[in-house]
Amino acid sequence: MAVTFYVLADSQQTSENELSTPPAHFTLACQLCAGFYRANQRVFIYTGSQPDAELIDQLLWQFDADSFVPHNLSGEGPARGAPVEISWQPPKQSRQVLINLAPDIPAFANRFTDIIEFVPAGAAAKAQARERYKHYRQSGITPATVNAD
Repeated sequence: MAVTFYVLADSQQTSENELSTPPAHFTLACQLCAGFYRANQRVFIYTGSQPDAELIDQLLWQFDADSFVPHNLSGEGPARGAPVEISWQPPKQSRQVLINLAPDIPAFANRFTDIIEFVPAGAAAKAQARERYKHYRQSGITPATVNAD
């Protein structure tokens, strides 16, 4: 299992008062998702809540036609699911890549070959990311880090 943390710069932080602007790590997650889709990888995007899952769904629908990413919320779409599934609940099907947007590591994370994590710029989110990083290290996994600026 490979784990990669994408570290967002302070300049990428979204003001909590800007309701119309999605969090920077959600936007980056969608961009990464498009790359995995083009590489023929099946992706599961795990969120901490139903509203977050619905926001990711909306963001992926906003891609232009040339870079559309076939996706669905869990339980919707074709029987075997689209290449990208989004949910706040555990996946029902096997996929290669987990993009974790939840504050904690999901119990099912060990079912994935690749795990993508984020270190948002906000203090609370950074602290949660540090805890996830420590957990992976204690599990014998050395996560890679990538500066997302």
